[in-house]
Amino acid sequence: MGSREEIVAAAAKVMREQGYAHATTKAIAQAAGYSEALLYKHFKDKTEIFTSVLTERLPALGSTLDELMDTTGTPSDTPLATNLARLARITLSFYLESFPIAVSLFSSRELLATHRERVLSRDRGPDVPLVRVAEYLRKEARLGRIREDADLDAAASLLLGACFQYAFLASFEDREPSTEELDEWAERLAATLLVAVVS
Repeated sequence: MGSREEIVAAAAKVMREQGYAHATTKAIAQAAGYSEALLYKHFKDKTEIFTSVLTERLPALGSTLDELMDTTGTPSDTPLATNLARLARITLSFYLESFPIAVSLFSSRELLATHRERVLSRDRGPDVPLVRVAEYLRKEARLGRIREDADLDAAASLLLGACFQYAFLASFEDREPSTEELDEWAERLAATLLVAVVS
């Protein structure tokens, strides 16, 4: 593992324990065993480290969506219900991992405004998963596996919102759901969404 990967791994650990607001670049560098100067050779600022943690260290929501977009409609495609359950499961894991990190962004309006400006300038805002899930559902609709008149933006919002709510409650209760619980909830979410977009 190179210094960049070690810094991202250390940042994920520090941000989980302290939240984004209190995870200073100095603390991240110390946890990684490097100087702050080396940290800035790899990253422009803490926002860039944060987005790297989201894309590289947390459950791979982005790559799962990439794979679904690439395989949907091909001979190796899987049933819509299976795809939706997989998407719900990875989304649950993503939010469970990222919620403790990101929640401290809301501790200060100034901090949130600064972070928002930097993230949006890099096209990495929190709306990206919503847009991508809706795109995936539209591809399924074009293949005839989802009703033409289904509101796919609302369906994407329902799926992500339900996963986020689950992560919020688990974090609030300081509870770590088991793999079995997450699998069951993902299947229930997928089944409910399936009724909404297919029936």
